[in-house]
Amino acid sequence: MDELGYLPIDVDAVSLFFQLISVRYEQGSLIIAPDLQISKWSDTLGSTTIATAIIDRVVNHA
Repeated sequence: MDELGYLPIDVDAVSLFFQLISVRYEQGSLIIAPDLQISKWSDTLGSTTIATAIIDRVVNHA
């Protein structure tokens, strides 16, 4: 995934993004090239809770 954070993501897209991350979690590699620091993901994703859950899954084995 490239340019995460370039534009805000709507609620439906955030839900799909979370589902993608959850399905891929501990199943295989995932490359994310964000334009934002991790601390700013909640601004783009619109929810601190969702951002924290996604970050937790992404960095767990990093």
